Amino acid sequence: MKDDRKDNYLPILALSEEKSSEMRHRALEAGVTDFLSKPYESAEVLMRIRNMIETRILHQEVKNQNKLLEIKVQERTQELNDSRLDIIRRLAQAAECRDNDTGLHIIRMSHYCVVLGEALGLGTKQCELILNASPLHDIGKIGIPDSILLKPGKLTPEEFEVMKTHTTIGARLLAGSNSEIMKMAEMIALTHHEKWDGTGYPRKLAGDQIPLIGQVCSVCDVFDALTSKRPYKKAWSVEHAVEEIVSLKGKHFNASLVDAFVEILTEIKKIKREYTEKDAEA
Repeated sequence: MKDDRKDNYLPILALSEEKSSEMRHRALEAGVTDFLSKPYESAEVLMRIRNMIETRILHQEVKNQNKLLEIKVQERTQELNDSRLDIIRRLAQAAECRDNDTGLHIIRMSHYCVVLGEALGLGTKQCELILNASPLHDIGKIGIPDSILLKPGKLTPEEFEVMKTHTTIGARLLAGSNSEIMKMAEMIALTHHEKWDGTGYPRKLAGDQIPLIGQVCSVCDVFDALTSKRPYKKAWSVEHAVEEIVSLKGKHFNASLVDAFVEILTEIKKIKREYTEKDAEA
């Protein structure tokens, strides 16, 4: 009886000829709210029923208020979460603007990462984290001098060494947070330029030493860079970019990730069409 009324308070008044304390205890343990033994007066019965009705009404009001409060807390929590994610995206876009990018790169790249992560069997939570963390992969570029970051031509070896520090700068900027998003963003910033054969930077990690999320972001970042127009190059076709990535299987990239990327090419193209400026190929 108690379990049946767990979420819906319903007071019960028991009327009985039985007067033993044992019977009363059994009834109360079963969930009876009140107990009257004969003889009883009608007036007393009515008063007790009235009190029970009032108690039920008050209980229902409290229940409704708690439900409304729960909804408001959920709404406020969602607002705070949305605000936090908005700040993250705007911070990432600010870094992209220094690189003369419109911000579409980080949007495309983050969505590429999600569909590739899904193809690799990553769970919903992991994919959501990737979506929100990957836009910060190049946040460290805010620490690179404009003379290097905005140079239209090829970088000198010395300049490239400076450019490579954007990975460690980004990781330092994002370090120390308890946020799962920031922890993943730190890892992505540090590892998205590592290569499968150990020739990447900054730590020359090789093979499975490179976190899977870092590998995912590496493939997606390179694909978007190849298929995007830059001051120093035209945008490659999707087919040309995929050929290049496939040629780097086992060298720059994990072969299984490249195979998975090729399998989802239809989805990749759809994302590219959706988040590409109309004049991007002009």
